[in-house]
Amino acid sequence: MHAIPTLLEILDAHRLIHRYLPRTPLYPCLGLSELLQAEVYVKYENHQPIGAFKVRGGVNLLARLSEDERRRGVITASTGNHGQSIAWAARLFGVRARVVVPVGSNPDKVTAIERLGAEILVHGQDFDQAREYAEALAEREGHRYIHSANEPHLIAGVGTIGLEIVEDLPDVEAIFVPVGGGSGASGISIVARALNPQIEVIGVQSEAAPAAYLSWRQGRIVATDFMRTFAEGLATRVGFELPLTILRQNLADFILVSEDELRRAMLLMMEATHNLVEAAGAAPLAAALRLKDRMRGRKIALVLSGGNVSLSTLRQLLAG
Repeated sequence: MHAIPTLLEILDAHRLIHRYLPRTPLYPCLGLSELLQAEVYVKYENHQPIGAFKVRGGVNLLARLSEDERRRGVITASTGNHGQSIAWAARLFGVRARVVVPVGSNPDKVTAIERLGAEILVHGQDFDQAREYAEALAEREGHRYIHSANEPHLIAGVGTIGLEIVEDLPDVEAIFVPVGGGSGASGISIVARALNPQIEVIGVQSEAAPAAYLSWRQGRIVATDFMRTFAEGLATRVGFELPLTILRQNLADFILVSEDELRRAMLLMMEATHNLVEAAGAAPLAAALRLKDRMRGRKIALVLSGGNVSLSTLRQLLAG
């Protein structure tokens, strides 16, 4: 079992990553405030260099690799944003990176990973099959394997989102965060628990890929035999140990939303913020709408985790 990152480690990650990455804005959104009858702020992680929050974790982890790990190179599995994160950070620090993606991955994200200089390997029908293949390759060829969630430095890196939210909005009452592997919600919840235990951190996952939610509810790693969500950022078929431990300690609530709710939330977010929003990035709004009565009149933050929506998905969304 990996050690749970501390607030001090997240503060240290904040100091490190801001040599390389911008601080993203947290802006009030009047349209969403009116819709939810609450004071709504959006944390724009789609403004990161790769268009998604995960690059924070990638930079924090790659910066701390040993010389031996850098020489061996890194390998990971991803449906897109995590792979871009590792590729971006590997390019920054001059490390060879390989990324295993499942068949049918978002082509825009795969192209972006390649442009950043990582080698793409296509294997498996979903993220978890790609992950198992990456683990086997790492064992066989000696690469430093980077798990997408069971990595304390990744969690500390993305936890810096929570620091920025609380610094910019000290009286925030609830933070909604999408959950795929759970690194983002884990890191943010560590910060919230340490700085103000009254802040509710609420995780969101698709009911078409509920492995992390089921793991959280049952208090053990749960694997599902299906994963049908179109939201690749939420698309895991099994819960992960380190995030599960953290989320069980810190999450105030965990909400499942439907695929239709995700699609509606994408459109509402794009209309209200004038930003491209991928499905995972819209999940916090979908959950906040579910909890509208509970959130009425409160000060809430929605983590817009990424804007890497493919053109084909966007066309279907607008046409539908």
